[in-house]
Amino acid sequence: MDYKQTLLMPQTEFPMRGNLPNKEPQMQQQWDEVNIYAQVQKRTEGRPLFVLHDGPPYANGDLHMGHALNKVLKDFIVRYKSMAGFQAPYVPGWDTHGLPIESALAKKKVDRKKMSVAEFRQKCAEYALSQVDNQRTQFKQLGVRGDWENPYITLTKDYEAAQIKVFGDMANKGYIYKGLKPVYWSPSSESALAEAEIEYQDKRSASIYVGFKVKDGKDLLDGDEQFVIWTTTPWTIPANLAISLNPDLDYSVVKVDEKKYIIAQELLGTVSEVLEWANPEVTKTFKGKQAENLVAKHPFYDRDSLIILGEHATAESGTGLVHTAPGHGEEDFIVGKQYGLDVLCPVDEKGVFTDEAPGFEGLFYDAANKEITQKLEEVGALLKLEFITHSYPHDWRTKKPTIFRATNQWFASIKDFREDILKEIKRINWYPKWGETRLHNMVRDREDWCISRQRTWGVPIPVFYGEDRTPIITKETVNHVSNLFREHGSNIWFEWEAKDLLPEGFNSEHSPNGTFTKETDIMDVWFDSGSSHEAVLEGRPELQRPADLYLEGSDQYRGWFNSSISTSVAVTGRSPYENIVSHGFALDGKGRKMSKSVGNVVVPSKIMKQYGADILRLWVASVDYQADVRISDDIIKQTSEGYRKIRNTFRFMLGNLHDFDPTNDKISDENLQEVDRYMLSKLQELIKKVRDAYDSYEFSTIYHNIHNFCAIDLSSFYLDFGKDVLYIEGADSIRRRSIQTVYHEIITTLVKLLSPIISHTADEVWSYIPGVEEESVQLTDMPEPKKVKDKEELKAKWDHFMDVRDDILKALEEARSEKIIGKSLEASIKLVAKDQATKDLLANVEHLHQLLIVSSVEVVEADSNAKEYEFVNVVVDKHSGEKCERCWVASDNVGKDEQYPELCNRCADIVKEHYSDVE
Repeated sequence: MDYKQTLLMPQTEFPMRGNLPNKEPQMQQQWDEVNIYAQVQKRTEGRPLFVLHDGPPYANGDLHMGHALNKVLKDFIVRYKSMAGFQAPYVPGWDTHGLPIESALAKKKVDRKKMSVAEFRQKCAEYALSQVDNQRTQFKQLGVRGDWENPYITLTKDYEAAQIKVFGDMANKGYIYKGLKPVYWSPSSESALAEAEIEYQDKRSASIYVGFKVKDGKDLLDGDEQFVIWTTTPWTIPANLAISLNPDLDYSVVKVDEKKYIIAQELLGTVSEVLEWANPEVTKTFKGKQAENLVAKHPFYDRDSLIILGEHATAESGTGLVHTAPGHGEEDFIVGKQYGLDVLCPVDEKGVFTDEAPGFEGLFYDAANKEITQKLEEVGALLKLEFITHSYPHDWRTKKPTIFRATNQWFASIKDFREDILKEIKRINWYPKWGETRLHNMVRDREDWCISRQRTWGVPIPVFYGEDRTPIITKETVNHVSNLFREHGSNIWFEWEAKDLLPEGFNSEHSPNGTFTKETDIMDVWFDSGSSHEAVLEGRPELQRPADLYLEGSDQYRGWFNSSISTSVAVTGRSPYENIVSHGFALDGKGRKMSKSVGNVVVPSKIMKQYGADILRLWVASVDYQADVRISDDIIKQTSEGYRKIRNTFRFMLGNLHDFDPTNDKISDENLQEVDRYMLSKLQELIKKVRDAYDSYEFSTIYHNIHNFCAIDLSSFYLDFGKDVLYIEGADSIRRRSIQTVYHEIITTLVKLLSPIISHTADEVWSYIPGVEEESVQLTDMPEPKKVKDKEELKAKWDHFMDVRDDILKALEEARSEKIIGKSLEASIKLVAKDQATKDLLANVEHLHQLLIVSSVEVVEADSNAKEYEFVNVVVDKHSGEKCERCWVASDNVGKDEQYPELCNRCADIVKEHYSDVE
């Protein structure tokens, strides 16, 4: 007889290989055809709302690994919440204004000089929308589920109209003003920048010490001294109008080689060393406040440099005297204002000197450093020149250095409502917790937000000017512009005359002749995206403000998190979000920043083509995303191994459910075999751990717990010993149906728990599970932990059994190494319990040899040959009986049955009962 025909071997069409790169696009197409997003929304209608508000990625270029990390994390949360008692709509968005799009068109040889502003803006819009389409396709390839056909885009009419409303509300409350002050200026972008657009990189700069001769020392100085300043920006010397001293510091007149210099007393040692003063002699000391309103001479211009007082002058570095150019520094500007100094800024928008800096006109500021230093040397004012490398602000778009430059700009006065923002920051939940401190510190120090940009592609600042150049921002004018933008789009600002953009019959005391002009600056793009709470959360009926969650990269503490809470608190008094989750950056396998020049860039599209989106999604779930994360071919291969373990576990269970109908074959929980109830109990613990981890956004906890459950609890134990029941026993054996009942519950549960993470695979597995009703696992709810009969007693007993089993497995492995046995089914073992609890356990576990996958187990009181382990002493021998040709268990009763001499008694009985007609 062919006994193989009498075995109930696994049968399933669920493939061993995932073949994800080919299969996933088909599944995504199917999801589109049935509109799975709409189905999920309909199913969850009426439930409490959970809104994760999407921070808009910039619409330019293919997706990088940071995009993938971000969107997949969001997808985990939205999918989970939809299965966890909430309605969780997901409206994706895009940021579509700003310099990179202008630059992209320039690279495409679009000549903006040959077209009107409105025509160029139309080209920008077309390009941005093409990028939205490109990125949308790639996001969908990641398996991200959302309302992709109705995203929010910052260039749409409705969005721009809402943004104008936010601006107007802030203006009505007095938070918007225009003023002359130094701001971060990018000569490479020819525009002002906000702090959020600044990044720090190392820069090599000239470090100079300069002497300013005393012009009027009043009664304090003799008049032959020099005030010594130190700066790393020689190019700002032409704009010098003053020197700041700290009122409370002691300053010394130091005589060196018949010359006299004034520096802070505390810094005498340091400065003497740098300037190589051999024998400095202090001839006089005075407090900074005594020098107020003394006068020095500018080194090479016929101009005074006033001695003023400022707390920013310290003895921490330099000389304790600060070269002060109100047009090129924030502190200089503030202190200069107190003394009525002009705001001299002799550098234009391109970073080139104007005729306000005689002798240097036409020079780029950085190139002028050398010329200015040479001039200082010519006039004998240069005391020292060296070069240092230091951290310096750069434009985060162009990666070029920025300068401080005083210009007329529009500002949002953060300081006016800063305390309200700080209160909201304290109220919000932060993941990780340090996010609170980070944003608090940023907001705490913010005074004003420069919101104007000197560019073309963006939302216009809706301000009109009267004939006397007084800005006109009224509720009436702003609302009218907002309504016009909603109807026509913002291009009309550049197509229509100012009078046509104003409300009909509008008049103003500032324009008695009815002549108006309009602002030509656009808004900072952070104001664009920062207004999304009004445009999207308030504007979309399926959403709500505040959102439950914002989730973005850690760079958004200075970006979107910051601008959003600033505009929202200004307008509504509340934060637009209740919870913040931030993630780190994606680095290469060695922890380095990805760079095309280094050649270490890992792109999502390549991983998806080679491995599939689910592997990438599983990688996201496996890492500690709140810190910087590493990715490489080796790391993805490792993730693939983890995926394979999970997939094979599913396949094994599906194969052993081929003849299981849950409607007819399911065993009730109380009638399950004890070991099966134990596994069911373990499953409930897993459900709780996983649900808790989802609720606290700890996805790596989910991955590692499920992976360990598959590898240790299932593959190494439950699935392994179960073969001897599932394959060998009769189809309707109570023990077989008991295991199948638990297999069915385990696979159904695991697929649901993993559905937010490996969404393609979960849907695939779902289609093979017998008895499930829903078309997709996405249309089900997360499992809830349920009560298992005698759970605590079960846990205590079987956890102890697993500890005892570990001892026995060690003994079997050692016996295998010593060539006593080959496979474990060749073994006959004797066990000596070392304590009463173990003795009681071994007396109360049925089918012990089966659970341990050996041929026989004997529990004895003592055996001198037993090796000692933690809970039991063990003797391993090779079983003396013959191997049964059907179950492969060695038994002394093989050959005893006359009809089936090749079988053990158990198998012979089963064959007689179920397979007597098999040849």
